[in-house]
Amino acid sequence: MKRLRWNTAGESHGPALVAILEGMPSGLELDTARVDAELARRQGGYGRGGRMKIERDRIELLAGTKGGRTLASPIAVRIANRDATIEALPTPRNPRPGHADLAGCQKFVHTDPRAILERASARETAARVALGSIARQVLEAFSIEVFAHVVELGGERVERGWVAGDAAERRAVRDASSFYCLDPQAEERFRAAVDRAREERDSLGGVFEVRALRLPPGLGSFASGPERLTARLGGALFSIPAMKGVEFGLGFGAARLPGSLVHDPIVAAEGEFGRFRRSKNDAGGLEGGLTTGEELVCRVAMKPIPSLKRGIQTVDFDTGEAVQATYQRSDVTSVPAASVVGEAIVALELASAFLEKFGGDSMEEVQGAFEAWRARVRKL
Repeated sequence: MKRLRWNTAGESHGPALVAILEGMPSGLELDTARVDAELARRQGGYGRGGRMKIERDRIELLAGTKGGRTLASPIAVRIANRDATIEALPTPRNPRPGHADLAGCQKFVHTDPRAILERASARETAARVALGSIARQVLEAFSIEVFAHVVELGGERVERGWVAGDAAERRAVRDASSFYCLDPQAEERFRAAVDRAREERDSLGGVFEVRALRLPPGLGSFASGPERLTARLGGALFSIPAMKGVEFGLGFGAARLPGSLVHDPIVAAEGEFGRFRRSKNDAGGLEGGLTTGEELVCRVAMKPIPSLKRGIQTVDFDTGEAVQATYQRSDVTSVPAASVVGEAIVALELASAFLEKFGGDSMEEVQGAFEAWRARVRKL
């Protein structure tokens, strides 16, 4: 049973971010231009701050490929930081509310927030986007699409929630948006909300949705809590800085309805994976910790960024006096960028679950295991 394992290292203003991805099968033709495109998309979106004008994120492959194809050995990548000024930056003398500063200083019993914030920074998510962009190429070899878009920002919601049908059309609509949303009518309202927050020296949060289409049923497990795909996806999404809520399908709405209106009826219907499907998808594509074969639908709530130009009350480490928190260069909102990170994280977890189910040492073996299972499940 293969399972993807990954880790990242690097500080926000250190020389570089590095990451290692283990468990990839051999023989996958890796498109690094696709990875660079996702890194660039993470840097975009209306409301970003000055850091995005400095960095030009590109992946540097250090190990794990030959002739453009994966070797099944660990894949190592590097993303250079142009703003590599960690040794020259001043040490803030007060912890910033909403960040890991104070809790981190209390953990290590010191008064240097720089030692905490450099790693706690969301800059690290660039490395995750790179790894997720690699992992999703396994899924795409089996026609599985992972797609994220913004559905709410600063209390304003989209009215056009989804574009059914062609994947290229979805991408074209989203990528033409300054907020990575599928509703062109929401652009003006989102922009006005961001401009208003900028004038008020404030910040905005929002909600993005991640969907995965054409997933086979049975990915994940019901056998133990940690193996449930619901838990794995939820934990992975919560690991992104500033994420405060994750729901699947109806999510919290399911708690307000009777069971007769919540659960998805099973009906006979010929399809790629057999004779059954659900007549609706309020479960969001997950039941009992397993994929159902319907679209995976999850939504993630991001809090407003806590680095505010207007400041938030905190306490000076040296004097104990009340002061305004030191302002670190930041965004007004980064919900669009967070959607790119969420998409990558979901792709990592789904690719891992897919390889657990159909794993092999090579892409050819994975393809063979998938086709053999599909032939059997169609007879169920």
